[in-house]
Amino acid sequence: MADRGLEGMALPLEVRARLAELELELSEGDITQKGYEKKRSKLIGAYLPQPPTANGAAVVRCRLQHSEGAPGRALHSGNIGVCDIREAAVRERAASTAGNRPLFYFRFGVDQALPPERRAPVTPASSTRYHRRRSSGSRDERYRSDVHTEAVQAALAKHKERKMAVPMPSKRRSLVVQTSMDAYTPPDTSSGSEDEGSVQGDSQGTPTSSQGSINMEHWISQAIHGSTTSTTSSSSTQSGGSGAAHRLADVMAQTHIENHSAPPDVTTYTSEHPIQVERPQGSTTSRTAPKYGNAELMETGDGVPVSSRVSAKIQQLVNTLKRPKRPPLREFFVDDFEELLEVQQPDPNQPKPEGAQMLAMRGEQLGVVTNWPPSLEAALQRWGTISPKAPCLTTMDTNGKPLYILTYGKLWTRSMKVAYNILHKLGTKQEPMVRPGDRVALVFPNNDPAASMVAFYGCLLAEVVPVPIEVPLTRKDAGSQQIGFLLGSCGVTVALTSDACHKGLPKSPTGEIPQFKGWPKLLWFVTESKHLSKPPRDWFPHIKDANNDTAYIEYKTCKDGSVLGVTVTRIALLTHCQALTQACGYTEAETIVNVLDFKKDVGLWHGILTSVMNMMHVISIPYSLMKVNPLSWIQKVCQYKAKVACVKSRDMHWALVAHRDQRDVNLSSLRMLIVADGANPWSISSCDAFLNVFQSKGLRQEVICPCASSPEALTVAIRRPTDDSNQPPGRGVLSMHGLTYGVIRVDSEEKLSVLTVQDVGLVMPGAIMCSVKPDGVPQLCRTDEIGELCVCAIATGTSYYGLSGMTKNTFEVFPVTSSGAPVSEYPFVRTGLLGFVGPGGLVFVVGKMDGLMVVSGRRHNADDIVATALAVEPMKFVYRGRIAVFSVTVLHDERIVIVAEQRPDSTEEDSFQWMSRVLQAIDSIHQVGVYCLALVPANTLPKTPLGGIHLSETKQLFLEGSLHPCNVLMCPHTCVTNLPKPRQKQPEIGPASVMVGNLVSGKRIAQASGRDLGQIEDNDQARKFLFLSEVLQWRAQTTPDHVLYTLLNCRGTIASSLTCVQLHKRAEKIAVMLMERGHLQDGDHVALVYPPGIDLIAAFYGCLYAGCVPITVRPPHPQNIATTLPTVKMIVEVSRSACLMTTQLICKLLRSREAAAAVDVRAWPPILDTDDLPKKRPAQIYKPSNPDTLAYLDFSVSTTGMLAGVKMSHAATSAFCRSIKLQCELYPSREVAICLDPYCGLGFVLWCLCSVYSGHQSILIPPSELETNPALWLLAVSQYKVRDTFCSYSVMELCTKGLGSQTESLKARGLDLSRVRTCVVVAEERPRIALTQSFSKLFKDLGLHPRAVSTSFGCRVNLAICLQGTSGPDPTTVYVDMRALRHDRVRLVERGSPHSLPLMESGKILPGVRIIIANPETKGPLGDSHLGEIWVHSAHNASGYFTIYGDESLQSDHFNSRLSFGDTQTVWARTGYLGFLRRTELTDANGERHDALYVVGALDEAMELRGMRYHPIDIETSVIRAHKSVTECAVFTWTNLLVVVVELDGSEQEALDLVPLVTNVVLEEHYLVVGVVVVVDIGVIPINSRGEKQRMHLRDGFLADQLDPIYVAYNM
Repeated sequence: MADRGLEGMALPLEVRARLAELELELSEGDITQKGYEKKRSKLIGAYLPQPPTANGAAVVRCRLQHSEGAPGRALHSGNIGVCDIREAAVRERAASTAGNRPLFYFRFGVDQALPPERRAPVTPASSTRYHRRRSSGSRDERYRSDVHTEAVQAALAKHKERKMAVPMPSKRRSLVVQTSMDAYTPPDTSSGSEDEGSVQGDSQGTPTSSQGSINMEHWISQAIHGSTTSTTSSSSTQSGGSGAAHRLADVMAQTHIENHSAPPDVTTYTSEHPIQVERPQGSTTSRTAPKYGNAELMETGDGVPVSSRVSAKIQQLVNTLKRPKRPPLREFFVDDFEELLEVQQPDPNQPKPEGAQMLAMRGEQLGVVTNWPPSLEAALQRWGTISPKAPCLTTMDTNGKPLYILTYGKLWTRSMKVAYNILHKLGTKQEPMVRPGDRVALVFPNNDPAASMVAFYGCLLAEVVPVPIEVPLTRKDAGSQQIGFLLGSCGVTVALTSDACHKGLPKSPTGEIPQFKGWPKLLWFVTESKHLSKPPRDWFPHIKDANNDTAYIEYKTCKDGSVLGVTVTRIALLTHCQALTQACGYTEAETIVNVLDFKKDVGLWHGILTSVMNMMHVISIPYSLMKVNPLSWIQKVCQYKAKVACVKSRDMHWALVAHRDQRDVNLSSLRMLIVADGANPWSISSCDAFLNVFQSKGLRQEVICPCASSPEALTVAIRRPTDDSNQPPGRGVLSMHGLTYGVIRVDSEEKLSVLTVQDVGLVMPGAIMCSVKPDGVPQLCRTDEIGELCVCAIATGTSYYGLSGMTKNTFEVFPVTSSGAPVSEYPFVRTGLLGFVGPGGLVFVVGKMDGLMVVSGRRHNADDIVATALAVEPMKFVYRGRIAVFSVTVLHDERIVIVAEQRPDSTEEDSFQWMSRVLQAIDSIHQVGVYCLALVPANTLPKTPLGGIHLSETKQLFLEGSLHPCNVLMCPHTCVTNLPKPRQKQPEIGPASVMVGNLVSGKRIAQASGRDLGQIEDNDQARKFLFLSEVLQWRAQTTPDHVLYTLLNCRGTIASSLTCVQLHKRAEKIAVMLMERGHLQDGDHVALVYPPGIDLIAAFYGCLYAGCVPITVRPPHPQNIATTLPTVKMIVEVSRSACLMTTQLICKLLRSREAAAAVDVRAWPPILDTDDLPKKRPAQIYKPSNPDTLAYLDFSVSTTGMLAGVKMSHAATSAFCRSIKLQCELYPSREVAICLDPYCGLGFVLWCLCSVYSGHQSILIPPSELETNPALWLLAVSQYKVRDTFCSYSVMELCTKGLGSQTESLKARGLDLSRVRTCVVVAEERPRIALTQSFSKLFKDLGLHPRAVSTSFGCRVNLAICLQGTSGPDPTTVYVDMRALRHDRVRLVERGSPHSLPLMESGKILPGVRIIIANPETKGPLGDSHLGEIWVHSAHNASGYFTIYGDESLQSDHFNSRLSFGDTQTVWARTGYLGFLRRTELTDANGERHDALYVVGALDEAMELRGMRYHPIDIETSVIRAHKSVTECAVFTWTNLLVVVVELDGSEQEALDLVPLVTNVVLEEHYLVVGVVVVVDIGVIPINSRGEKQRMHLRDGFLADQLDPIYVAYNM
C-alpha cells in the first residue's frame, strides 16, 4: 500500500488483496520491477483520482501501537515470595489506580475500540503497509505489522535533511559482481496513461512500499551515475516512506547526539561545492609497471579525468568525518607513559529501574490425570498393544506425497528389536559394547523421522542414553568438529543410523567410514529391521516408572561455537510431556503437523515425545520439502484437518510468499499454531502478516501461540489456545533506549526507537519463574527491569554433561532478594532468555543472553539489530533469512559486525546504498554504531543443518580473513569512542627547565664517540697523502699488479678486474678525454651514468685526475625509460653537470626514440662515450690546492621523495676512508665482497673509494645480477673465502625469499659461510631486525655465525656514522614500549611484553665520530635513554647541500647547528633521525663502557596523528602480520587521514577480507583509526635501490589515481 491516494480510495477487497500479493512477489524477487509496475497500474488505474497540486501533505507519523485508550499499568508489589497469576492481576489493578507513573504500556487490542476520528490521519509518509495495526474485523492490505519498518523509514527520513556524501569504495571490474546494463533499464512507460502522473504526484516522488516498489524516478536516478551532471554521489538511495528518492549524499549524516565519539582529527578546510564523485572505474587486470609522477591522465568511461576521483573521495570522507557526531572525549589524558583508553563514564541521564522488586510467578498446578502413564515407555507399550493400527507418524517425500506411515504397533515392535540388538548384538556376550546408561549417537537425516523415532524409543527401552546429532556431510562441516568433541566427552562409541544415511556418508577407498575431524572412533550400526535379529520370544524390555536416570542428551551450540550436551532425566522428560499436554490441551488421536527439527527443541518435545504420550498422529514435513514447496505444511493441515501445527516464523513467512497459487486453503481445523521462535523480535511481524492473509482462509487470531524455550529449561512459557476471540494477545511497546540499559520504559520520548514484543503466554504448569540480573549475583529484578528468566521445575534439564562447573552456574542457581534471602530452597535453571513477567503473568522475552552485545556499557541484542536491518527498504539486494550479527572485541570494547548475503543480481550501487541506509537506521533506532557491514556472495555463509546461518563459524571466518565479502563498509570513526585523548604538546620551555626536566640528577648527557683518530698509531701509508688521486698514483708505482677490483657476472665468473696500474692508466686517458674532447676546466661537474662495474670506478678517478667533480647517476632502466629517465635528467640538471660520461650502449639509449618521448633529449649536456678512449697521457695530473675543495657530489632521492645532493670535500673523503679502514681492519691482503648499488652513500664509498685507500681487493657483485641468480653473492663469499661483506636490505630480502628452500642444495654445492666475520647491511633507516634475524637463522646451517650479521647507519649529512666492524662487542637489542615512543620517550620493557618493539643497535660508532642526542625543537641536549634527534660531529661530515637555490637557512641548520646550552661551541650536523643512546654493560676495544646507538626513524617520515609521533614502519609491521596474504604494506597520511596500502598475494576475492583486519590491527596496536584501505597488486609499492619504501611517491600515485587498486575502502 504505497500510494497516497489509496488509503482513502474505495478499492474492492479483491483488488487490495491482489495488490498486496503483487508487492510480496516483488519483494521476494518473483516478478521484475517492470512487471510489477505494469500489473499494478492495470489494477488501480480505474480507481485513481487526478493528481493533486499541493506540494505533498505534511509528514505525520501515525503510531497506534499504544493508543490513547490503552490503560497505563505498573507492577508494584509489597511482599516478596511467590504469588500466582490471579493474585498478580488483582494487585496490578490496585496498583494502577495508585497514581504511580506507568512503567510500561501493553496494548490488548485497543485499536478496534477507537472511533474513526481518534485515529491519526493517514498521510503519505505513513501510508506504507505497516502504518498501523490491523483492526481485527477487516483484512488489511499489509502483510507484516512491522513497527520496525515504519520506525526505520522515519529514521531515514530524518537523515534526508542533512545532505552528506559517503565516498563509495572503488573496485576493479574483475571484482564487481555484475554491472550489466539491464540493471539500469527503466520500466516500460509506454502505457503512460493518467495514472503515471498520479503515481508520481509531485516533485517529491512517491513513498515506496517497504518492500521496495521502485517507481520511475528511482530508475532514472539509478541510471544517473552514467551522466556527468550528477553532482551528488554515485547512486541514489530510496527512503522507504519519507516520500523521496534521496541521493546517496544523505547517507550517514549522523543525526544522533547520544553517540559518544570524538570527531577524528581532520583538517579544517571544507569544500564549497558538492563534490563530483564518479562510479569507481573498473580497470583491466593486465599489469604494467606502476606509473608514477608523470603518467598520463586516463579518461574514465564517464569522460571525467580520473585523477579527480581519489582526492575528491578523500575530501568527501574528510567532510563527512568533520561533522560533529558525538560529544568529544572527556579530558582523561595523563601525560605519562600510559596512554589511558577512554573508560565509558555512566550516562547521568540513563534510565534506572524504579519499580518494586518482582515476585516469583507460579504457573498453574500440574493436574494429575489418572490415566497418564508412569513413564513414556509405558505409554508406548500401552498404545502399541491396545491400538497397534493407530497411525503415529506420517513421513513425506520431496513431492509432498506420504512416503510411509508408522503405526504405534510398528513403533513398539521395532523399538523393542532395536533395544534387543543394542544390548545383545554389539560386542560379545561377556563384553557387550553398550550397557544400560551408556551414551549412543543417533545420526539420522532430517527427512527420515520414522527411523530416528524408532531408534530413540529403542534406546529408551534399552535404558541407554540417545544423543541425537546432525548427519556429518563432509569432513569439514560447519560446527561438525565441535559435535565430535561432544561425542568424545560423552564417551560415545556407537552411532545408530539408517541404511540410506549410512550409504551416503563419505567413505575411504576401502569402504571404511573415515573418522571425522575431532570425532571419536565410532561403530556405525544400521537400525533398519532387515539388518536386525529378532528378539527371542521370552525377551521383554524392562519398563520402569520414570526416575532420575538420564533419558537423553540434547546438544546445544554456544555463542563461541562450542557444543554442550544438556542431560534430561526420565522424570523431567515425563513431567515435561505432561505439562505440555496440559498447557496445549492435547487429547488422544489428535493430528499435529510438525515442520521443526525432530532431533531437538520444540520439534522433539511435541513431535516425538508428547505425541506418543497422547497417541497423537504426527505429520512430519522435512526441510527439503519446505525448500521445494513452502506451502506444504499448510496443505497438510488442510488435507489432514490437523488440530495443531508446530512451525517457526520462517515457515510462516515462506508460506506468505507462496500462498497466491492456493485457492482452496482452509485453516479452520487449527486450534493451535505453535510458533517455536515466538520469542524472537521479528516473529511478531511474521505472526501478524500471516494472520492478515490467512484470516480469510479460516485462521483465527487466538490460534497463534508463540512459545519460548531453551535447551536448558525446555519449554519456558507458551501461549495457551483459547476459544475467546475477544481477548487479543498482549503486546509491549518498549523504548529501545531503555532496553539498552536493561530497563522497561514505555516508548514515550523517542517515537522511533521502539521494540514491539508479543507475549509468549504464561509460565508452564508446575513451574515457578523469576527474572534475575544477568551478571553477578542472581538477584531478583525489579518489575521494570529486564533480567534473565529463571525457572524452577521438575521439567528442565539437569546438567551440561561432564561439565560440573558450568552446570553449577546454570542449573543450580538460587535467586536472592535485595536483602540477600533466597527465593526458594529449590534451585532454578537459567534459561538464557532475557525478558520480564508483565501484567497478568504474561511472559515477555526481549532477547537471548547469547545474542547480547555490550557496547560501551549498553546492551544490544543481535536479533533486534537483525530486525532493524530487515526493515530497511528495499530488501531486494539481500536475502531475508541470511543476515548474521555478532560482535568482535576491538580495543577493549565489543564492536558490532553485520554480515549479509547479497543477491547475485544486485549492482554495486544498490548494495552500497542499502548498506549505508542500514547504518543510518541502526544508528537512529539503537543509537549504536555498526563497526563493519559486509555483504558476501549468495550461499557462501556457513549453514547450520536446517539452513540457518552458523554464527560462530561466520565470526571465525571474519576474524581470520576468510569470509571473502564482495562489499565492505567499515565505520571505525563512528564507533570507536574510547581512543586515548589526543596529546597536547607542552609550550616551549627555556634552558633552565630543560636542565631540570630532562637531565634528572645523576643522569648522564646522551653523548658518545668512536675511537679518536689522532691517537691511533698504525702504519697507514695512505695517511701521508691528502688526496685519493695521490693514493692511487702511489699504489700504481709501489704495487702496480696488485688487483684492487674484481667484477663478477651473473654466472659467478670474473667479468673484469683492475690492478692498481690499470686503473691509474685508464683514469689518465679519461682525464685527457675530459680536457680535450669535453673542453672542461677544473671544478666543472661531470655526471657519470654507468651500470655498476669497473667503468664507473675508472671514470671517477679520471675526473679526479682532470680536476673535475664527478656525480654518479644510476642509468635509466631500458624496460622502464618513461619513469626512470626523468630522474636521471633531473640529477644532471640540478647538479649543473657540464658533461655526461657513459658507455656506448647507454649513450644510444639516451638518444633513443623512447627517451625522446620521456624527456627533451636536445637539452642533454655533451655526452662522452668512454668505450672509445684517446691513447695519450695527460701532461700533468691535477692536484687540488686545498683539501677542503669539492671532491665529488653525492645525490640521492630520500624516502620522502626529496632529491638532495651533498658536497664531499677531499679532506672528508680521505677521513671517511681512513675511518672505515680502521673500523673494518682493511689491509692489501684482505678481500671484501660488496653487493651494493654504487651510486650514493656508503655504497658508493665502499665500491669506488675504499680499495684505493686501503689497498684491499674488492669483489664487486652488482645487485641486479641477483635477480637472475639469487645465490650469486653468497656463492662468491664462499668461493673467495671472504671475511667481510657488505650488502643492502633488498639483497638480503632477495636471498631470504629466493633461497629459503634451497639451503640443502646450496650445502651440497659446497656453499660455506663459516669464514664470514662481518656481514654488514648498509642502510639509512632503523635496522630491520626481523629480516636480519631470519637471514641469520636461514643460513646458520651453512656456517653463518649469527654474530656476523649487523647493520650500519648513515644519512645525508654524514654518509656513515656507525658500522659494526671487526672488533668490539656484538650488536645489542633492547625492547622499548611503542606507546612511550609515540610521546618521544624511551621506556625499556621485557621481551614479549605488550606493545614492545625490538630495536637493534645500528653498529659501532666509527672512529673520529662524535654523537649527541638533542631535542629537535629546543636543541637542548638530552639524557641517556631519552629519545631525540641524533646529531653528529666528524671529519667526514658532508660540507653542505649542493642546491641551485642555495637555501641557506636549511643549510646552516642541518650542517652547522649548535646546542642551545651545555657545549655551545661544537658545530654539529643534524641527521634528521630520531634515536637514543644507551650505555651498556659491555666494554669496547679500548676498555671503556660501550655506548650503543639505537635509530628509531626519520623525522621526515614520522606522521603526526592525534598529537603523537608515529613511525610508518611500526604500523606497517602490524599490518603485514594481520593476514597471510599481505606481502607488503606502506602507510602515509593525507589530510590527517591515515591511508594504508597493502599488497595482496592471493586471489582478488581476498581483497575485501583485508579491510576489517587492517582496521582492527591498527586500532588494537596503535590506537589509530584507518581512514582509507587500498588493496593493490604485488610490486605496486615503489622501493628504491636501498630497499626503502618511497611512501611519498606512492601517495602521489594514489592521489593521481595511477595505482590501479583492486579495492579502495573509505572507512567512515
